[in-house]
Amino acid sequence: MFSIRTRRTVAIIAFAVGGALLLPAPGAAQPKDAKNDDGSGDVVIDVTKPNRTKYPIAIPLASSGDSKTSKEIHDVANFDMGVAGWFRVLDSSGFPSDLKSEGTSMDPAAWKGVGAFGVVKYRSVVSGRRLTITFKLYEIEKGASPVLQKTYKGSKKDARAFTHSFCNLMVKHFTGELGFFGSKITFASKGRSSSKRIMAMDFDGHKAYSVSRNRYVNILPAFSPDGSKIAYTSYMRDNPDLYVASSGGGRPKRISKRYGMNTGATWSPDGSKIALTLSKDGNPEIYIISAKSGKIIKRITKNRHIDTSPSWSPDGKELAFVSDRQGSPQIFVVSASGGSPKKVSKNGNYNTTPQWSPASGQRRLVYTTSDGGAFDIVTLDLENGKMKRITMNEGNNEEPSFAPNGRAVAFASSRKGGSGIYIANADGTGDAKLVYRGSATSVDWGPAPKQ
Repeated sequence: MFSIRTRRTVAIIAFAVGGALLLPAPGAAQPKDAKNDDGSGDVVIDVTKPNRTKYPIAIPLASSGDSKTSKEIHDVANFDMGVAGWFRVLDSSGFPSDLKSEGTSMDPAAWKGVGAFGVVKYRSVVSGRRLTITFKLYEIEKGASPVLQKTYKGSKKDARAFTHSFCNLMVKHFTGELGFFGSKITFASKGRSSSKRIMAMDFDGHKAYSVSRNRYVNILPAFSPDGSKIAYTSYMRDNPDLYVASSGGGRPKRISKRYGMNTGATWSPDGSKIALTLSKDGNPEIYIISAKSGKIIKRITKNRHIDTSPSWSPDGKELAFVSDRQGSPQIFVVSASGGSPKKVSKNGNYNTTPQWSPASGQRRLVYTTSDGGAFDIVTLDLENGKMKRITMNEGNNEEPSFAPNGRAVAFASSRKGGSGIYIANADGTGDAKLVYRGSATSVDWGPAPKQ
């Protein structure tokens, strides 16, 4: 049975011990947020428009090549473009009937008739264990020549990775931003008996594996900025100590073993420091330590209240954290060099687990909120104070984490559709998609994949 045990649990333990979418009609003109801005003819989706229409794109199943691999490529591409946030993937039931004769070419008139503005074609060739995939992206308004084309060669097992890579290129072609496909998510999962494991997986739920390889309680994982390491708290030696391990698993290094809590690690953007909660002096406070040696660099908070769950801003200048200094758990922001914290959460009576958006030029948080009922996910723009709900009336939703480009949010959820890890658009539009079914807490989304 799914059980939510979030970073708020750390605080609880400490207390105990001390917009509608506008859909284009078939044959309609380009979406109003698509434009030619530099004379090159490239389509650019204006990502700054809050009420943008979604670009209708068709991804037909390849009618030739290796059938099993073709189906895998089709499913991966449909999922990726469906969660990117900018696109409406068209239902294949309305596609032209002569796909086999069309092959990897494209008849603009036929596809315009079904409402597509973009069409993705591909062909996979398998020879023994070797795989070759050729992708082509067409824009209806630009005729029968592909606007983006790439061929990948490698092993059959690389089909998913190749598809993620091309989907990232498509997102960049349309928006100027790379997608997050191919990135990884780490989380804690219930193991045997009362143990908890640190897990990692591809962002879409595939290839899940154990990072921690012991039978103790391991919680609160956090990716390093380059994705090569994961910091987490473990009770391997009875005390909740902080460890750092390779993101691929292996023997961890204990870097903070002070008496009491060594929990809630968050890495500085350059990877040299870690902010965390220490209770070595009896009260949980926010500290900054060296990511290499564990030596304390600076104490950030100092008061009689509970301060937990720090999160580092992408520019390295600020820390968000949770404190009960005003009576109930709320979100505060403080300079990473110390100073007076400022309360930023304004909704509900219980706000926890903040994480910063990694998107450049933004000061935006995502966190867990409750006004006494279920737990939900919201985002907060710190510049204008605007809040957006990501979940509502769908069970308990907790411990969110932004995608590497800030365009999606992953979170743990217990709902009728299945409990586990879900992904939703960060702007609050669209339905959340289940990517991992089962016990999952303390979700952290890793950095963008190398292209």
